[in-house]
Amino acid sequence: MSDSWKLTLPCTRAEAEAIDAGELAIDAVLMTTEEVEDDREHWRLDAYFEVEPGAETVAAVRALVPSAAGADSVVERLGDADWVTMSQAGLEPLHVGRFYVHTGEAVAPAGTRAFHIAASRAFGTGHHETTSGCLAMLDGLADAAFANVIDIGTGTGLLAFAAAHLWPRAAVMATDIDPVSIEVTHENAVLNGVPGIDLVVADGTLDDAIVARAPYDLVIANILAGPLVSMAPEIASIADAGATIVLAGLLETQREAVVAAYAACGCALEAVDRRGDWSVLRLRAGNVRFVAAGPFDPKGRDGWALDI
Repeated sequence: MSDSWKLTLPCTRAEAEAIDAGELAIDAVLMTTEEVEDDREHWRLDAYFEVEPGAETVAAVRALVPSAAGADSVVERLGDADWVTMSQAGLEPLHVGRFYVHTGEAVAPAGTRAFHIAASRAFGTGHHETTSGCLAMLDGLADAAFANVIDIGTGTGLLAFAAAHLWPRAAVMATDIDPVSIEVTHENAVLNGVPGIDLVVADGTLDDAIVARAPYDLVIANILAGPLVSMAPEIASIADAGATIVLAGLLETQREAVVAAYAACGCALEAVDRRGDWSVLRLRAGNVRFVAAGPFDPKGRDGWALDI
C-alpha cells in the first residue's frame, strides 16, 4: 500500500452542496463535513489523494471553495493507508428502519438488510440527511404495493437497492446523468447481491428506455431543489395516476417552491420528513395521469447530479 495524502480547507455549506460529482476532473475522493451543527458557514472540505497533490491540483480544489481564499492549504501525509478508507473515517454505520448502511466491516443488527456502500466516485453513502430521510420514507411505505419503481439521480444506487428489497417483485430502474454513478451503482449491486436493477445513464427522464417503461407507481428523486422544480413536468409525466413520488435534496426553505411546481402538475403533498435544514417530501400524483403541455425546459438542471 502506498502513501496517501489529504488536503483540508474550510468551506461553507453552500459550497459543499454545490460540488458536482459529474463535473469534477480531480483524481481524489472529496468529503465535506459540518463542523458546527446547523451552521451554514463552518464546514470543512477534505480531499484524499493517492499521490501528493501538486500546486495545480491544490488550486483546482481551492477553486471549489472560494470562501477559503485566505486560508492556508493544509496538506497532510497519511502514510501507508488506503485513501478511500481514510476518506471514510468517522462514518459510523447508519441504521434506518429495516436498513443498515455501512462503508466497511460491520455486523448488522438482526432483522436488518445491510448494504455496504463505500464512499468513492459517486455521492450517496446514506449518511446525509437527504438520503437517510429517503430511506426512512421508503421504510414507512413498506406495507404499500409497488410494481414499477424508478430512482432518478441514483448516485451509488442505495435507494434503488432499498426499493428492490422492500418490493422484490417490482421492476426497479436506477438512472443518473453521471455515467460514473451508474458504474458505481453496478459495482455496488454486485457487492450487495442486488440483482435485476435496470441501469440507465440519462438526463432526468429524457431517455427512451425510461419513457418506454412508464408509467411508474413509485418515483424517487434525490437531487437538488432547482432541478426538482425544473423537472416537475417530466417527472409527473412518467408517474402513474395516484403514484407515490418521493423528493429530496431540498432545504426546508425551498420546500414551498418544490411543492408548488408539482402542484401545478396535479401532485399533492402527503408527508414531510424534516431533518435539520433538509426536508424529504412524499407526494401523490393526481387521479388522472399528467400529460405535459410542451417540451421540457432544461433550465435549472445544472449540478443536479449531486446526490448527497
